[in-house]
Amino acid sequence: MTDAITPFILDVPQSELDDLAARLDRVRWPDPSPVEDGRQGPSLARLKALVAHWRTAYDWRRCESLLNGLGQSRTTIDGVEIHLLHIRSEHEDALPLLMTHGWPGSVLEFRHVIDPLVNPTARGGSAEDAFHLVIPSMPGFGFSGKPDVPGWNTGRIAGAWAELMERLGYDRWVAQGGDWGAMVTLTLGHMCPPGLAGIHLNFVPFQPTEAEIAGASEAEQEMLADARRYDADYSGYMKLMGTRPQSVAFALADSPVGLAAWIYALFQDVSDSHGNPEAVFSLDEMIDDIMLYWLPNAGASSARLYWEGMQAMRQGGMPQAKVPTPAGISMFAGEQVRLSQRWADSRFDRITHFAEHSRGGHFAALEAPESLVADLRETVRSLR
Repeated sequence: MTDAITPFILDVPQSELDDLAARLDRVRWPDPSPVEDGRQGPSLARLKALVAHWRTAYDWRRCESLLNGLGQSRTTIDGVEIHLLHIRSEHEDALPLLMTHGWPGSVLEFRHVIDPLVNPTARGGSAEDAFHLVIPSMPGFGFSGKPDVPGWNTGRIAGAWAELMERLGYDRWVAQGGDWGAMVTLTLGHMCPPGLAGIHLNFVPFQPTEAEIAGASEAEQEMLADARRYDADYSGYMKLMGTRPQSVAFALADSPVGLAAWIYALFQDVSDSHGNPEAVFSLDEMIDDIMLYWLPNAGASSARLYWEGMQAMRQGGMPQAKVPTPAGISMFAGEQVRLSQRWADSRFDRITHFAEHSRGGHFAALEAPESLVADLRETVRSLR
């Protein structure tokens, strides 16, 4: 099997865009919820406004040009074709940085941090802060291939990413992630593949111990309350896709508005927007992300990662030992599941940087890019 990494240029056939437009023209809308404040999901009015923009003002070719301008490639690892952005800095000693998105994110989740990370001297940093960026689409997401066998959980993806970095010729690198990307990055931190010098997380999946719950400070009690609220009010999508992803697969594949509502719900519920995602993200940004699920028909294949994660948890889940790889952690106030530095200290051997931010949520790279960039720079300064 070839190890080749080949350039990839997006050129979506106009017929696919015409089909999308026709589907958007003949939506059968549901009746409004008796509770149109977000508690039952996205409101009819908000989805109608997003779809109206999508149909009359949105320009896919702009997004396509953006992706092509960033530099896309494909390579096959473990039988699955992997799509990636590979953006090299002009600074000679730039450190390779692997960045992994989650659901319902995409490679465009990092659009606002790419330039400051690659070109720090133009954006308030020094040449010593420069990174080469590797931003892959996870298997089943975006323009990566779709696994046709079970077993593609975060452990297998982490192994594929280690192979990817070796294939790119990087013998020393760091990794970053949030959401499922954090799970992949955390797994890499446990695996310690050759070349991995450190990790950074803006989400840390963990279960507090009984002792931690009993001894929680006031701030930690607030974190526990937010996590309980997330589980009770916002996690229905996770429980469905973790147990019956194929049940929702048909709607996600057939209806662009159904897909958009499924994704919009997360922008609404877990961003730092108080249920008003349009205050944090532009309509174009949200639709760009939706298009990276609609065009490659990745709604169903991406949902299956939750089922794979659930199966892995039943087989033992993440290692219980401390993470041996040096780590930086950013906690954003709008993130529903957070941990304190005290709790983090018991789970990581060496924390090179820990920061708490009063603004930003689950989509940190989109919501608070300046803070995320600053934390990444600080995390790796001692590792360079």
